[in-house]
Amino acid sequence: MSPRAQKLHPVPDGQAQPLADPAGKIRLTADRILVRVPDESERKSKGGLLIPATAATPLKRCVWSVVVLIGPETRNVKVSDRVLFIPQTGLEVDIDGDLFLLLRERDVQAVASDRPDRHAGQYL
Repeated sequence: MSPRAQKLHPVPDGQAQPLADPAGKIRLTADRILVRVPDESERKSKGGLLIPATAATPLKRCVWSVVVLIGPETRNVKVSDRVLFIPQTGLEVDIDGDLFLLLRERDVQAVASDRPDRHAGQYL
């Protein structure tokens, strides 16, 4: 598969990997971030209770998801980082039958990354 015919696509284990893209030209603008749709399957509470997927999700509940594509002006988020955000702030996007959420960097509440820590930068 040629590099031009690849795109970043989410997989269940949380890692981004390239898959075929007929257009081969997906680029985000400004500080946009494309993340995979968070898994809404059953989950367990701290007390061990099983919460079914059909239970209503609280409106202001933040969720974690993996970044699969970023725009050129994104400063603090990289591809394959995990980001914390409120799902209602994102726009659902269907790419080749797969659902993603489109966010702005300012909608991200926290970033979890395997990258080494950097020193804080100076803003002028």
